[in-house]
Amino acid sequence: MASHCLLLLLLLLLCPLAFSLPASAAEREEEAVLAMAASLPRPPAVSFWEGYTQLFGDSNLALHGEGMRVRISLDERTGAGFASHDAYLHGFFSASIKLPADYAAGVVVAFYMSNGDVYEKTHDELDFEFLGNIKGKEWRVQTNVYGNGSTSVGREERYGLWFDPTEDFHRYVILWSHDRIVFYIDETPIREVVRTKSMGVEFPSKPMSLYATIWDGSSWATSGGRYKVNYKYAPFVAEFSELMLHGCAMATSSSAPSCTPDNASIHNAVVMSGRQRSAMERFRTKYMTYGYCYDRLRYPTPPPECNAGAEAELFLPTGATRSMDRHGRSRRHRRNPANSAY
Repeated sequence: MASHCLLLLLLLLLCPLAFSLPASAAEREEEAVLAMAASLPRPPAVSFWEGYTQLFGDSNLALHGEGMRVRISLDERTGAGFASHDAYLHGFFSASIKLPADYAAGVVVAFYMSNGDVYEKTHDELDFEFLGNIKGKEWRVQTNVYGNGSTSVGREERYGLWFDPTEDFHRYVILWSHDRIVFYIDETPIREVVRTKSMGVEFPSKPMSLYATIWDGSSWATSGGRYKVNYKYAPFVAEFSELMLHGCAMATSSSAPSCTPDNASIHNAVVMSGRQRSAMERFRTKYMTYGYCYDRLRYPTPPPECNAGAEAELFLPTGATRSMDRHGRSRRHRRNPANSAY
């Protein structure tokens, strides 16, 4: 019973906007289930002391709101970062993040999962990377997936946003199960990686910890390193709140998970509805600016998981979208995808 309640709760978190639209009989049935789940409490956010430890940055990491909000900053001395106490085998991980404002070229803020500290040569990784820009230009978001040390095959995708991520907090989610990985921004799925036989061990499959960092990426983050961090504008401050760790935690003293098989299967059971998939497709059409699957200069033969569907027509052989002008700016209109996707 507890596992069913958790499944209903996760479904509610991932598709909260589904109630207001006309629906088929199957969708109405799904909505009825969600309506039942609506009375369940939202899982409490984890305080810093309960779930995390500081990695580096001494005074560049500051706690607020009784440990429920974390500020990490970059200055000329150092960046900062923190990590979860536990490693997790699958789960649902999220944070509301507000990025540094003004000039932020070269600044990288990362919210990601990794086990590189344990598996140095065969590590897995799931990334949200936020890439700063010069004043007046937009932050960009990059997602990436590594499995079993497959760093020679970068699986980067980059996107613009329909909002200014420096003005307010926005929610970023990683859902990782045995069968799939889904990245979300503000409840909209933006990328799905499905486990396939062709990916083999390159699909992340070992326990990972959750990390948040801010650091100097001057060598590559903005226009390929053309624009560097300018410390005249320091400190660069990223704020994190509503930190959620909902997964199968691995016991620190052994490799055995601390959750039951029923609980472990919850994340495998969460799949996208038809409307959520439409939301993702619309987001990718409007806001995706680079896809590794379409970069023929880098990968003359695409990685095995790449499927050249209709989406491929949106991209140049460099992997950049055809809607980017010669200066690398998106010509797509900013528009909240929720207005048209749900």
